[in-house]
Amino acid sequence: MLLAVRQEKNYCHVMRKPPLNALRMFDAAARHGNFRLAAEEVFVTQGAVAQQVRKLEDNLGLLLFTRLPRGLALTEAGALYHAEIRKALEIIDRATENLRPSPAAVVLSVPPSLATKWLVPRLADLALEHPEITLDLRASERLTDFTRDKVDLAVRQGRMRQRDGLIVTEFAPLEMLAVTRAVPSFRVHAMAIADFAGHRLIEDGHRHWTRLFEAAGHAAPDVALSFNQTALAIDAAVAGQGIALAPRLLVEDALGAGQLDVLWQVPARHEAYYLLHPDRPHPARDTVRDWLLGHM
Repeated sequence: MLLAVRQEKNYCHVMRKPPLNALRMFDAAARHGNFRLAAEEVFVTQGAVAQQVRKLEDNLGLLLFTRLPRGLALTEAGALYHAEIRKALEIIDRATENLRPSPAAVVLSVPPSLATKWLVPRLADLALEHPEITLDLRASERLTDFTRDKVDLAVRQGRMRQRDGLIVTEFAPLEMLAVTRAVPSFRVHAMAIADFAGHRLIEDGHRHWTRLFEAAGHAAPDVALSFNQTALAIDAAVAGQGIALAPRLLVEDALGAGQLDVLWQVPARHEAYYLLHPDRPHPARDTVRDWLLGHM
């Protein structure tokens, strides 16, 4: 009789170090909560991201995500792991950037109307004064995550305070002017916001007219035209379609060209345009920041 004997072996499970590529895909999936959006970020297919995440989970012996009908949710272990992986990837990226010759490239994020009405007409001066710098201009008003969005310098409007890890510098006061097309026959003898009641008012996405009327205890005004961007409201005022409220910074070129008249200046408010950037060295960014401040 033949006796088959199976010898059992004891295997010691050794956790292999996960590949960096899998960690980057896990990080993208964790930030987006979605394999499809993560795939778009890292330029691979959705299936490739899902496969890398599954392999990572198998290697770690735990679930990193809960699969939902629409998207993903980090498990408790996944959230803890991602917090550390995000820090590690940022360290790797910074170390890699520091090894390379520092490129004279700056990503600048500014509100769309500021870009259109003030910055773009002056970019030729920047190119002449600093031909070594490549400027990547992003038009946006939303809050900026400097690491995630890979932005070096941002201009934002409103009230700002110093924040840990950020340098905040006032760029220009937010002097609000009521402006309309320069027509000698049209004048509003305005001393207060109430004097504009009954006139054709042009509103933008900031709703300055409405806010000022309500702050003074008046009913919201009838608005003739409404736009989502200040630049469009200014263009409408230049075209003679009514009276717009806009920051002096955005209308100074039109005022200088005689296209607009100032009817009234809003009493001072504690708002301004601010320059914001991370508190870390970046010579090219600092050059652009100083150029902006110098041209103000």
